[in-house]
Amino acid sequence: MRLLTLRLPSADNTVTTTAVRQDGDTLTEIGGFADVGELLRDSAWEEKAKAASGATHALEGADLAAVVPSPGKIICVGHNYRNHIKEMGREVPEYPTLFAKYAESLIGPNDDLALPQESDTVDWEAELAVVIGKKGRRISEADAAEHIAGYAVLNDISMRDYQFRTIQWLQGKTWEKSTPFGPALVTKDEFSAGPLMTSAVDGEIQQQTPTGDLVFTPEFLVSYISTIITLNPGDVIATGTPGGVGHAQDPKRYLQEGQILVTTIEGLGQLSNRVVKEA
Repeated sequence: MRLLTLRLPSADNTVTTTAVRQDGDTLTEIGGFADVGELLRDSAWEEKAKAASGATHALEGADLAAVVPSPGKIICVGHNYRNHIKEMGREVPEYPTLFAKYAESLIGPNDDLALPQESDTVDWEAELAVVIGKKGRRISEADAAEHIAGYAVLNDISMRDYQFRTIQWLQGKTWEKSTPFGPALVTKDEFSAGPLMTSAVDGEIQQQTPTGDLVFTPEFLVSYISTIITLNPGDVIATGTPGGVGHAQDPKRYLQEGQILVTTIEGLGQLSNRVVKEA
C-alpha cells in the first residue's frame, strides 16, 4: 500500500492537506486525516487506509506535501554506508552516529529546494527513510519490524560549511525548506531494504548504491534508538547516505541555483527538486 499527503486548494486561497491512498494513477482520500502522520497515530490506520473510499484525484499533477509533514522526531544516522565512510576518511563505527532534523526542514517530493543566502556548500545525501507505525520503547531487534509502518525517500541536504563549524552536525543539517521527503510511504509488506538508491544532479548520477549495504539495518536502528527514547507513530529515521556526495569529490561539488536534484529508490519512488535561491 502507498500512502501520500496531498495538498488541496480551498475557497479562501489557503491550502489544506489530506491523507490519500495511491492505486495506480488514482489518489483516494482517507477521510478524517489531514496527513499521513495523523493517520499513523490511529491504531487502526492500516485497516482505515485499505477501506478508504473518499473523493479521488489524479496522481498526475498532484501537489504533494512531505509524506509525513510534521513528525514528532526526525532522527538521522551518519556514516552508515561503507563507501561513504571511506570517502569521508572515517572508520566503520561501532555504534550509530545520530543527529536530528526538525519538521521545518521538510519539503514535498516536487517542491523547490531552498538554497540559503548564508551557505554556498550545499550538498546532496540520498537516504532511505523509515517511518514508525507503532509506539515502542526498548524494542528488541527481533520485534522491530512490527513497529515500522513503511519506507520513503529522503534527501538529507547538508550545508557543509555550517556542518563542520563544530563537532556537532545539527546546524548544517536542518535548514528550513531543505529536505525533500516522500513521495509516498510504502508499507513494509511491499518493500524491504535492498533496491538501488540513486541521486542525480541535472541528469548526472552522483550516488548509486543498494539500500541493503547499510552498516546498521532499519531493524537495528529502531531497536537502538528506542533504547534511548520512545518511538511514536509518524516518527522518521533517516538511515544514512552512500558514497558519491559532492563534498568528497575532487574538486568538491555543491548544488547551484537552477539545478534539478533527483533522488530515487527502486520500489519507493522519486523526488525531483529544483534548487532555488532563498529570498
